[in-house]
Amino acid sequence: MTSVLFDTRGPRARRRHAIYSVVVVGGVAALLTYVFLRLLDAGQFTAAMWQMFSYEGVQRRILAGILDTVKAFLLGVAFSLVLGILFATTRLSVHRLVSVPATVLVEFFRAMPLLIMIFALYNTAWLRSSVTAIGGSLRDHLGGPGSWLAATFASPTLWALVIGIALYNGAAQAEILRAGALAVPRGQREAAVALGMRKGQLMRAVVIPQAVRSMLPSIMSQIVVTLKDTSLGFIITYEELLYAGKLLAQNTATPTGYPYIPVLLVVGPCYIGMCLLLSTAARRLASLNGRTATAPIRREKGLLRRR
Repeated sequence: MTSVLFDTRGPRARRRHAIYSVVVVGGVAALLTYVFLRLLDAGQFTAAMWQMFSYEGVQRRILAGILDTVKAFLLGVAFSLVLGILFATTRLSVHRLVSVPATVLVEFFRAMPLLIMIFALYNTAWLRSSVTAIGGSLRDHLGGPGSWLAATFASPTLWALVIGIALYNGAAQAEILRAGALAVPRGQREAAVALGMRKGQLMRAVVIPQAVRSMLPSIMSQIVVTLKDTSLGFIITYEELLYAGKLLAQNTATPTGYPYIPVLLVVGPCYIGMCLLLSTAARRLASLNGRTATAPIRREKGLLRRR
């Protein structure tokens, strides 16, 4: 088949590109072999390096890191989606007093590096005092359940990470939703206005639901990014999975050194597994969304056949 983007390569070009491919693959294979041999000489693949993972305490520490990662992820996703809907709605407002500040905030949070935002929040006095006060109030007024809530959620490091993730990803979700809202056909807006809907009702009942449906794959992709962003919590000593792996690697001495590579080979697949689960859920939602969207068309075709 002839491509319209570039000319078809001739025999000499194909041979030259084949040689380039062999050279690149051979170079990468040689580099990986060299790295593997150096790590093997350093004792990173000896049995003593992996023995730590048979201990129940290490397994519990890794499981606790996974649970802390999931906790920060769920809170970050919930707040980022709420902020995304709020920012998208205000940016689409016809009132400049509402849309201009929302635009400034969205662009600011999108431009600000997430790591700097998390670190700045962690070093903010009001966040620490507020979380501490809320935790004390929960213990005083709710007894046992309040103590559990305070021990589980009243952590300044957790909320510094969650707020930073929510602001950054909320701005990204707002742009995704705004693009989906602008893609809604103009006729549907006009029909809703003709039915007497106000602007708020129009956004809630017509525009936002369709924007969410059309942009669902992009929304789920950003949610996967949110999960990976939780790994930045190790900078502020939030005890998520990456921080747990760092502690295990630095505090477990073996006759051949510290088990950095074994910990990496255990922690890395945990992140990959969680991302794959989210990606699978995204594909399922996308396929379900497609079937739901085409259901009225299939019903209409069935009625026409019966007639």
